[in-house]
Amino acid sequence: MEKGSIAICFVEKAIRGLRRRRIDAAPILRAAGIAPHLLNIAQARVSAASYSTLWRLVANALDDEFFGEDSHPMRVGSFAMLCHAVLGCDNLEHAIRRISRFFTLVLDDLGVELEQTDTSAVIRLVQRNTPVTRIFAHETMLIMLHGLMCWLVGRRVPVLQACFAYPEPAYSAEYKMMYSVYLSFDTPTTQIEFESRYLALPVVQNSETLQIFLHNAPENIVLKYKSERSVTAQVRRQLRDLPPGEWPGFEVVAAALHLTGSTLRRRLADEGQSYQSLIDELRRDLAIDALTHSAQTVSEISAQLGFADPGSFHRAFKKWTGTPPAGYRKTRAVPKLAVHPAA
Repeated sequence: MEKGSIAICFVEKAIRGLRRRRIDAAPILRAAGIAPHLLNIAQARVSAASYSTLWRLVANALDDEFFGEDSHPMRVGSFAMLCHAVLGCDNLEHAIRRISRFFTLVLDDLGVELEQTDTSAVIRLVQRNTPVTRIFAHETMLIMLHGLMCWLVGRRVPVLQACFAYPEPAYSAEYKMMYSVYLSFDTPTTQIEFESRYLALPVVQNSETLQIFLHNAPENIVLKYKSERSVTAQVRRQLRDLPPGEWPGFEVVAAALHLTGSTLRRRLADEGQSYQSLIDELRRDLAIDALTHSAQTVSEISAQLGFADPGSFHRAFKKWTGTPPAGYRKTRAVPKLAVHPAA
């Protein structure tokens, strides 16, 4: 049920490399299930599946898995080779240091380094020769690094704090889901911090699980492992175990988690959430996925999501995304391009 969705600003960033090469992005967007007109709607979002398909298609068009964000292209197949290279590492620390060496060889402008103390570890991005002008390079690198880390050890590695060597962007609220609720901007370097004890976790993946991972990439990197310990994750589990039309009231969820209503409300607020915002986000992401990837009618989707009538769904969806539900249906008649997972 927890489909996930991506803000349209990241779609815009992903296709900049195409535009720099004067490649028409419209057919690629449509092949990914993304209506090109959504780029003009600031609130629009796309499904994680569509964004992942876009990632692959752009990489294939550019022969660059880093979206053209570095002076040296990261040729298609590079990420698969990186995964093979770290598969035999003893633990996460060993893997991160090997990842660092890999990016030193593959990229010219951006590097990775690991620093640790007794209690914390920091993965820092090193900007070589050029100033931080391509913010998307930093965003993509952190998503790629953290997603790979989590997969290697078979669990989410919680980020204690994320720092960025550039001013706070208008869409910074997205970072709380991508990285951490604790964010800092205009810092000397871009980095993520986590507890150093995770460095000792063994690499649990093997050649068989690698093939599954690469087949599902990059969607599994974009969504990563969810934090199972957060109150937000616990509430999400309570909701996703039921059809949307049967989602319980706030007090029922609080009781199921053995919390008072005021305690649950406070703890959700500490994580930047509310019960209503969680319901809205889940409904929004389910709606985007259904509109993009299913043949259900708007009325059917409305009923499935627990709305009283299609009009209520129409108004809610336009409030969430800035466009009516039918706007996400303009891609369905366009034939898909072939997408092949990395070998």
